[in-house]
Amino acid sequence: MDTVYVETTVIGHLAGRIYADPAVSARQALTRQWWGMAERHYRLLISQVVWQECAAGDPIAAHERLEIINQLDLINLTEDVRDLAQFLMASGAVPVTEPRDALHIALAAVHRVQYLVTWNFKHIANATLRGRIEAVCRTAGYVPPIICTPEELTGENDDSEESN
Repeated sequence: MDTVYVETTVIGHLAGRIYADPAVSARQALTRQWWGMAERHYRLLISQVVWQECAAGDPIAAHERLEIINQLDLINLTEDVRDLAQFLMASGAVPVTEPRDALHIALAAVHRVQYLVTWNFKHIANATLRGRIEAVCRTAGYVPPIICTPEELTGENDDSEESN
């Protein structure tokens, strides 16, 4: 069974009220649809970083987020993970101002997780950074995870025309 590291933004899109912003509400709907099938098809993993981010903020919302993740397997924050996160930031693959984003990527890479699922387009699922992230992971001796959104991981986005 393939493994998926579930980054905090995915949990945030599962919990709470549906947002009025159409783009956000569409992502929430896609996330909820994906979540309904994900546990049957993947081994879902989180880290202490995800747990801490989910526990922060409004106590009622935090409780709801923690309820969602309490059954998921936890992967460890090791020295190798910290080293790779530092390398990701030092190499400019992830901004030094975003150490948690670097840790999410490093956790998935070091623990050989196949997919990192996220809605963080700024520093993780970012087309301009993806090549750098992958190169840094490979340089450090790790296979980078496939960084994607829940929508991309459903395999149900097949409404495009076939190429010539």
